[in-house]
Amino acid sequence: MFEIKKSKIEGCIELFPKVFEDSRGRLVKVFHKTIFKSFGLESEFSEEYYSRSFKNVIRGLHFQIPPKDHEKVVYCIDGSVFDVVVDIRKGSPTYGKYDTFELNSRSANMVYIPKGLAHGFCSMSDSSTLVYKTTSTYDSECDAGILWNSMGINWPTSDPIISDRDKNFCEFNSYESPFFFNKS
Repeated sequence: MFEIKKSKIEGCIELFPKVFEDSRGRLVKVFHKTIFKSFGLESEFSEEYYSRSFKNVIRGLHFQIPPKDHEKVVYCIDGSVFDVVVDIRKGSPTYGKYDTFELNSRSANMVYIPKGLAHGFCSMSDSSTLVYKTTSTYDSECDAGILWNSMGINWPTSDPIISDRDKNFCEFNSYESPFFFNKS
C-alpha cells in the first residue's frame, strides 16, 4: 500500500501511497494505522490541519519543543511545494543537515517527520495546500523555529514571501536545541 524511501535524515522517510485512478478521478489512502505501525511509525495523531499558500511563500522552519514536541506527516493535496526537514537533534549523525522533497498532488507523496526535526516549505505553484497530521496539539508556549535562510538551503525562489514571525526566528547556529538523538 505504501512504498517507502529513506531520507538523508535518520528517521525521516518519504512515503508513496498507492494511487487508484480511473475515469472518475482518483483515490489516495494517506493513512493506515496497521501499516504505519508495521513500519515503526507513530500512528496516534492528535491534530490535523492544512495551510494554503501562494507562490513563493516560505513557511518555516517550525517545530514544537518538549513537552509538546510531535511527529508529523505532511502531504500536498493541491499544487506543489519544495519541502524541507532539518535535523536539530544533538548527537545525531545528521545534526545540522537537511533534506528536501518535492511534494505535489500528482505524486501524492508524503513526508514522515520525527521529533527533533524542523520543517518548512516553499510553495512552487500559484497556490498549494499542505496537510499536516501531528501527534500532539498546537501549543503556543512550545511553538518554536529557526531562521529559514540560516541553513544554506537553496530555496526555489529569489523573491520569498515570509511572515514577520518566521523572519524573526534565531539562526540555526544560535539555537540551543532541547532535542537529543535517540537511535531506537
